[in-house]
Parts: sequence; structure tokens; C-alpha cells
Amino acid sequence: MSFCFNFDVAARTTNPDDVDGKELQNGKKDTAAKAMEDDTKPAEPVKEAKEHLPLSDPQFLLRDAVTETLTIGTLPPLHFLNETVFEKTASEREDGEKILSRTAEQRSDLISGVYEGGLKVWECTYDLLELIEKDGETFRGKAVLDLGCGAGLLGILALQRGARQVHFQDYNSTVIEQLTVPNVIVNCQEEDEVDSEDDKEWRGKGNIQEEDGSKKKVKEKQEVKDGIPPPKKRAADLSQHPLLAKCRFFSGDWSTFLALVKKEDPQPKYDIIFTSETIYNTAYYPALHETLHKLLAPDGLVYLATKSHYFGVGGGLHLFETFVEQRGIFSLDHVWDREEGLQRHVVVLRFTMAKGT
Repeated sequence: MSFCFNFDVAARTTNPDDVDGKELQNGKKDTAAKAMEDDTKPAEPVKEAKEHLPLSDPQFLLRDAVTETLTIGTLPPLHFLNETVFEKTASEREDGEKILSRTAEQRSDLISGVYEGGLKVWECTYDLLELIEKDGETFRGKAVLDLGCGAGLLGILALQRGARQVHFQDYNSTVIEQLTVPNVIVNCQEEDEVDSEDDKEWRGKGNIQEEDGSKKKVKEKQEVKDGIPPPKKRAADLSQHPLLAKCRFFSGDWSTFLALVKKEDPQPKYDIIFTSETIYNTAYYPALHETLHKLLAPDGLVYLATKSHYFGVGGGLHLFETFVEQRGIFSLDHVWDREEGLQRHVVVLRFTMAKGT
């Protein structure tokens, strides 16, 4: 898989008027604040958020799909559409936003305000997955938001490890429809195949295990040849798959996404929010911070994976740390740092004791 380490695009900036009035205490903070104060308003209009409802026949998204598998330690295998094949077949895909053709024409991994990089799996996502494997987090019974999800690997892992619900959000609807949803579906499909092998003896007796440990009787599975269910049966099963039923999918700008979900009663609150490689542009900090503030559960955690600096765009961890400190809503702790080469980090945000909720 190929990677682009830096975003080689012009910076898109905006004035974060709603930064609170706390005074910066030293020269470094003054520099960081000045960088954000000099921002100008984005050229592109705000992208309205919308929810992408489940398909009645999700299997068609996987027709002729070529996937690859990521295996990290004890984590369950994660399957996702092959990036190279996806790029080569871009012209054959539905793309109301025209981001597939525009990224190909401009040979860019990011067009600020138009396409926010969701078609690639960026390095810091792997860093966060490795940290999760090391810590042994299971997510059982938790509500999880994969914010700026792209391929959705972090949310898919939470889904596989017992999350009660997983919501996926990306700026671009094309990313959600053509990449995130298919990746979730293929992992649901693969889990069924693993279950059919690993649990063959026990499930063959007509039992399935419920989350509360109880059992209930089910019909015997249809006999399959060579361990592979017929395609039509797989499609019918996937539309009602219990893991897929735990998922919701959203696209749009963070500010409009927040406004959309705040209309719900009750408003969603997430125990875990994942966000990877989303602080590359200081213009987005106010909307990102507000989204985290309003959607994180009182005792929840935000896992942010990031590079120290994003060349050509201007954002990075130091600027975001300063921004967070100015607001006084969250504490921020480093849980993993890679100092050699292009520095990368995983940090955890939680509500400060003073703020509580």
C-alpha cells in the first residue's frame, strides 16, 4: 500500500472567533495563537451533514471488490478495499461529489474543503490500532464514534470487539458510500465465515450465544459447499446482520454533523471517540473541539492519532494542544510518541475535573 506522508496542498484557514479569552502564558503559545488568528474564512461552503441509511441489498457494493487484510498482534483481522484497485476503478464508481475525478486530475491526497483525505488509510491509524492491541481494549457495551473515519478501521475494530453501537462520520459522502460502508460489510461477511468454521460444532447443535450469556434455539444453517455460502444468501443475511444493525453512517462538515445529531432525543453521547489525522488544518479546530465537547460522555475518552506537523497545511499537535489548553474543557495526555523521523503521536483527551460534563 502506498502512503503520502504530507499534505501537499495550500492551507485553507478560517478565523476561530469562538476561542475563549484566556491569555496565553508564553512565547510559544503566542506564536500558536497568532497562527490561528491569521486564518481567513474557507473558500468552500460548509458541507451539510446527512445520514446514510442501510441498503436493502448491501452485497452489490462488494461486486468485483478486491480486499486486503490487516493483522496486528491479537486483534481480529481487519478487511478493507484495496487502495490501488479502488483508485484504478474510480471512474466506474458513483461519485456525486466528483472527488474521485478531481483527486485523480490534481494528483492530490487532499483538496481542502472539497475532499479531506478519507480514501487513504493514513499512518497514524495504524499507530492507534497497535496501541489498542497493546492495551487490550475490548469496547464491550460502549458507544463509539469514528470521527473522520475514512476506511473506518478503528470503528470496525470496536464493532468486532463488542461495542454496543458504532457511528461512522466522514466529510465526504462518497467516502462513506464507496469505502466505509463496503468495509463494514466485508468485515461482517468475514466474521460470518469465521463463525461458521470456529463455532461449527457448537452452533451445529442449533444454539447461538446472546450478549447476556443466554441461549436460544435457531434454525440449522443451510448446507454450503466448500464452506462458502451462495452469494444471494450472503446478501440477504448481510442486510439484517447484527453487527451492521449497530452501525450508523454520516457525512458532512463537523459543525453540521453536530447540529444534526443534537436534534435527536436522546442526543447521542459516546464513551469512546476515535479521530485520526484530523488536526492538519487549524481552521477546523473550533468545529472539531465543539463536536468532541458536545458528544463525549462525561467519563468518555477521545483517542487522537496525529503527526507533530503537517507540512503544506500548517496544523499539528503543538497547535492543537495550545488550542485545547486555551479552551480549558479537556485535559490532554500523551500515551504514545514516535520521536524519530516524522514524529507521530497518540494522545487521549478527557474532560477536566473542573468542567465535569
